[in-house]
Amino acid sequence: MRSITANVVAPGFVQTDMTADLPERRRAEVLAGVPLGRFATPEEVAGVVTFLASAAAGYVTGAVVPVDGGLGVGH
Repeated sequence: MRSITANVVAPGFVQTDMTADLPERRRAEVLAGVPLGRFATPEEVAGVVTFLASAAAGYVTGAVVPVDGGLGVGH
């Protein structure tokens, strides 16, 4: 047995140079659909990745973890 786990992190919009370049109108449209009302930080996404790579998540496998502020809920 190799104890290999396979999980997916599914980020929504993240505060990056790319999203900073979105026109303000588009940013407002996107944020209107995000229940938490903001973009994720890179550190929030990295925190989920760090957890999944840690021993604490050793029994987690086959999971898709959305880090999207609720954007995917109900869509």
